[in-house]
Amino acid sequence: MSFAKAAALEEMLEKDLPQAMRLLAEMNQSVESVTKLVDNMLSKVKKGEMSTDSGLSFLEMKYHMLLSYLINITYVVLRKVSGHKIEGDPAIDRLVEIRTVLERIRPIDTKLKYQIDKLVKVAVTGSTDENDPSRFRANPDNFASKLDNSDEEDDSDEDSDGKSESKDKKPGVYVPPKLAAVHYDGDETALTRQEKQLERAKKRALQSSVMQELREEYMDTPTEISQVSAGQTALSRQQKEREEYEETYFTRLPVTKEQKHKSRRLATLGTLGDDLTRFGDISVLEGGSGVSQGKKRKAPSGKGKGKGKGKGKKTGKKRKLN
Repeated sequence: MSFAKAAALEEMLEKDLPQAMRLLAEMNQSVESVTKLVDNMLSKVKKGEMSTDSGLSFLEMKYHMLLSYLINITYVVLRKVSGHKIEGDPAIDRLVEIRTVLERIRPIDTKLKYQIDKLVKVAVTGSTDENDPSRFRANPDNFASKLDNSDEEDDSDEDSDGKSESKDKKPGVYVPPKLAAVHYDGDETALTRQEKQLERAKKRALQSSVMQELREEYMDTPTEISQVSAGQTALSRQQKEREEYEETYFTRLPVTKEQKHKSRRLATLGTLGDDLTRFGDISVLEGGSGVSQGKKRKAPSGKGKGKGKGKGKKTGKKRKLN
């Protein structure tokens, strides 16, 4: 058994020894180049040619952690190569701690990557280009609107010409509002506005109670029966919003007399007749205009005033029946 173990160990050494020697040579070369670079940087820092005051503290901490990790892992490899046990060695605990910290700071490293790359680029080139897209500093001059600039130019021209602003204004010129966006309907003709009104009237007709009853009568879908009027629904919605506001801000809203009368009126049967007789205008679906025109009361005329004053008026006394 001992002869077999020795043969297996010798075979493993023959396979791993060339690769280990190659890695050792590469390590020696890397160590020499890193040593030269570090010595050069240290000499520049001592002479004052390289300043480390304005660096990032995050990178400094990260470099210290990486350096400590390399020192500890080199110590562990040395003990393993020398044939010593590493069980219970404090270097193992330090390696675990450093590895955990390096994994936890990865999100911070990702967030700072853009800023670090920009600073490195500036350090390498020595200057920044004005048209560089990586410059994220805001320029207040770019926030000025072109319309404002054109208005200022027009005002300056008017001042130089000595003309008043009221005279130069042309009637019918659309001036866009600068506070809130408003739909511009100046290009719409009377026919276009009439078509829009007709379309809105059709929508109102299709949503009327008559069309709703027809749909419920001829369609196979389930019918939802509700005995709450539109006014009561609006009142319930307002009360719910009021309660949510009071519960959110821990305050009581005052109730005006108008609100009290409105809630009392909707809570009674005073609006029952209005709900029963509210059918809506569906004449637009039959080719009508869909615009309801209220009936005007005819003013009482003064003609015939005083005429026929006694016409149809009983003047006789009642007969007494015996």
